[in-house]
Order: sequence, then C-alpha cells, then structure tokens
Amino acid sequence: MSTTVSRAERQQRTRQQLVDAAERLFSRNGFHATSLDAVAAEAGFTKGAVYSNFSSKEDLFFSVYERRVDRRVEQMEAALAEATTPVEALEGLMPGAGRRPQADDGWLAVFFEFWAHVLRHPELRERFAGQHRRVIEPLTRVAPVEDDVEGYRLATARFAMQLGLQLERLTQPDVVDDDLSRRMGLILLEGGTDGLPR
Repeated sequence: MSTTVSRAERQQRTRQQLVDAAERLFSRNGFHATSLDAVAAEAGFTKGAVYSNFSSKEDLFFSVYERRVDRRVEQMEAALAEATTPVEALEGLMPGAGRRPQADDGWLAVFFEFWAHVLRHPELRERFAGQHRRVIEPLTRVAPVEDDVEGYRLATARFAMQLGLQLERLTQPDVVDDDLSRRMGLILLEGGTDGLPR
C-alpha cells in the first residue's frame, strides 16, 4: 500500500497549517498586529508559502473566518434538528449555546477589528456580508413570522443584537452575562409580548 502524499494533499496540509497558525495569531494579537511573516513562522513555513496559498492578509483572515462559520453553521443546524420548541431552538442557536468560553474573547476582538477594517475597504464587504448571511439563515427558522423577507430582517436583528451583546461583554462582563443574552433573545422571539421567562 502506497503512503506517498500527492502534491495536492501536501498543499492542502500546508494551507490548513497556515490557517491554524493565522487563527492563533489573529486571536492573540489582532488583525493589524499580525504579519504574514509571523504567520509563516508560526506554521513553520516561509512567507512564500503564505503567498502561494493566499492572495493577501485579508484573504487569509477570510479563510479563518469562513472555516469558523462552517463550524458555527454546523452547530446551528444540529441545534435546530434537536429542538422541539422555538425557545429550545433559540437557546441552542445562541453563540456557544449560552456558554461561550472566555478563551474565544480573542477571536471576538479580532472579528470586530476586521469588521471595522472591512468598512474602509468596500472591495471586501460582499465577501464579509456573505458569511453573515450564512449564519443568519438558520435563525430565520425560529423567526415568529411567516413572511420570508420579514423573517430574514428579524433574524438579522437577532444576529446583530447578539453580536452587540458579545461586544459589550468584552468590556462589561459584570453587566452582560448568559442570562441577559438569553432574555433578550426571547424578547425578539416572542415579539416583545408579556410573560417572558426571567
């Protein structure tokens, strides 16, 4: 049995190692403070290996982000499949299912940093927005309306609210906790009606 690794497999392995290294460094140091030289060194390659796999630092960041979105969407789909009520589905769809680990704070910080970067670079906006749409789409299934357009608008509002709460949690962890995120999600789910669980 041959154990020869093909060129395509080697390239895929190199790309994976670069994305892994980039995720660690971006999360630890931020987008702007992370150089492609540092990513290459972290992964054990030359800078040329980075440029043979990615067109720019932004392209490398998108590869990290898109992989994270793949995982998140997979988690969301599983939560929706397991849920028996809209409330159960909502709680399962919340980031980290209401238990986002503190270790993810570095990623949250660089995510917001990159978002601000995208706003100054219009050529990046569509690719960034496309990833947002992928995460928002599962949320439309627990929107309290039948209309698809309005359901997407409400899902977008829920997504934006959760992102905003995560940003606030980074600076006000004593104010924004899992319970607040859950209650705010339920308010959107129920359309602001009375009798929401506390």
